[in-house]
Amino acid sequence: QVRNIKPSFKWGLYAAIAYSAVDTYVLRGRAPWTLHHKPDHEQLKPAAECPRIAYPKPDGVVSFDRLSSVFISNTNHEENQPVHLKLADEEAAIRVNLAVYDAPEQRYCPAGVYEIVEGPRLQINAQNCLHCKTCDIKDPSQNINWVVPEGGGGPNYPNM
Repeated sequence: QVRNIKPSFKWGLYAAIAYSAVDTYVLRGRAPWTLHHKPDHEQLKPAAECPRIAYPKPDGVVSFDRLSSVFISNTNHEENQPVHLKLADEEAAIRVNLAVYDAPEQRYCPAGVYEIVEGPRLQINAQNCLHCKTCDIKDPSQNINWVVPEGGGGPNYPNM
């Protein structure tokens, strides 16, 4: 019933809201057509085409740093469990992602799991993973394979 909502945003915010209202309230999600859109990993632009964004430092009141947020999530992974984040081609992370897109996995991962270290090489800090699957969806070369970790590891939100 909502298959056409996200693709309608290619027309802009106001057109998408108008279309979404018609599709939801008039057509009740039964439009005789289907709008299509590209997967997220195909929409990432090369770094050379984009302006660099200077984000303000976290203030600890409204915005927080990544490591503090990961700590609050109470993420836990067993030391001896198999790795649940795998690269299909370790060199593609440098050859494609770093060279063309300036290593976007460092920015789209909310837990800071991926970082480029000296060498350069991609270091994966899987113990911080929040299991959001963003890396599997957004990676431009589709090089990262996220598999379900064993043993129920990951974030532990006790109040949910």
